[in-house]
Amino acid sequence: MAEGTQKDSPQELDLELVRRVQRGDTAAFDLLVRKYQHRIVALIGRYVQDWSECQDVAQDTFVRAFRAIGNFRGDAQFYTWLHRIAVNTAKNHLVAHNRRPPTDDIDVSDAEQYDVGARLRDTDTPEREAMREELERTVMKAVDALPEELRAAITLREVEGLSYEEIAQKMDCPIGTVRSRIFRAREAIDAELRPLLEVQSATRERNRT
Repeated sequence: MAEGTQKDSPQELDLELVRRVQRGDTAAFDLLVRKYQHRIVALIGRYVQDWSECQDVAQDTFVRAFRAIGNFRGDAQFYTWLHRIAVNTAKNHLVAHNRRPPTDDIDVSDAEQYDVGARLRDTDTPEREAMREELERTVMKAVDALPEELRAAITLREVEGLSYEEIAQKMDCPIGTVRSRIFRAREAIDAELRPLLEVQSATRERNRT
């Protein structure tokens, strides 16, 4: 009995978080984003090669998922549902930029075998969890250290999910300025993350040998 419960708990937890979101608890959606953001970025990276574009498409994926989550009934696993939204969002992005999307979709099992950027998997090992927490602390520290205009722009984009046009209106500046601020913010965050990712990558290589 205990073994079956343990096996089912990740899916049950996802479903419970979804139910909380459907009841108006937006903080529960943040937990789902934290759990799956690395996997979704890895998936989108198979379609969209540019890192900043990949981040935008991932953000759009979660915004679309949040808006559609009221229709989620639990017939499939949450990640399967989210995976489908990510693939469609990535394809739409390519079409909108006059690029041809792949003819073959990446299925869920294949996507989970592919890592990008930090090459993080959503596993429950203490080492992976500690790695994710360290990355999150580094990101938060990097965001806090940004100049006010960069911090505001990246927060409006990544946290609140606003479009560039909406951010431009909110910050009373041209869209080009918004894009520049978000690009500079991401560059600053990536610069803080890069040494940490290199150390983690070297550690994983040593563990394999």
